[in-house]
Amino acid sequence: MIALRTAQEIETIRKAGAIVAATLDRLRNSIRSGITTEELDAIARKEILAMGGYPAFKGYKGYPANICVSPNEVVVHGIPSARRLKEGDIVSLDIGVRFRDYFADGAATFGVGNISELAARLIQVTRQALSIGISNAICGRSISDVSAAIQAHVESNGFSVVRAFVGHGIGAKIHEEPEIPNYRSSRLGPVLQPGMVLAIEPMVNAGTHEVEILEDGWTAVTKDRRLSAHFEHTIVVKEDGPEILTI
Repeated sequence: MIALRTAQEIETIRKAGAIVAATLDRLRNSIRSGITTEELDAIARKEILAMGGYPAFKGYKGYPANICVSPNEVVVHGIPSARRLKEGDIVSLDIGVRFRDYFADGAATFGVGNISELAARLIQVTRQALSIGISNAICGRSISDVSAAIQAHVESNGFSVVRAFVGHGIGAKIHEEPEIPNYRSSRLGPVLQPGMVLAIEPMVNAGTHEVEILEDGWTAVTKDRRLSAHFEHTIVVKEDGPEILTI
């Protein structure tokens, strides 16, 4: 069953979302050649706790870190480590925050120094795909309208959308109904109603949409080891249109 959140619940999720956004901004300013992904994780944890939140991913189904840090060919769920970022890399940061028993989730992909034209275009198209998906999250439309709009934009630019992972509802849990694919399916999906809180998150690959899971059981990489980008916002569907909560 899909929850319809009250104004009070939405306000609490909005506060969680503000922590997500502030943490992503802090990390964006910390990214540089030579920094390790575990250093980024430590910065994120400090920021989230300082603002009264808690890292929602820590311990979730056994996940060992505070955030997901996914460089280059890593699509999602990259576990922070001693790996150092280098000039020309791209890195996706995925952050979940719990605040007063409600959750928000957001992600963004950044370049490390000067990046290739392909990498820059991949990041741009993925960011645009998120914006287009959100703009279609309108009362009376269906989840499939959001999915189709994302896929159409991505594929018209020569990239592919990941099918193994999807967006999701969010609120009292980090993952709730409904699922939000980034590709068309045979099902129309639920009709969007005021009070639905959704985490929309296109994951876009430069090559094939197929992924592989590494031996750690978490890290998902592109099957062809080409680049991947990821953007995500938590939004609420309202009578007058969608509102982004992770800003």
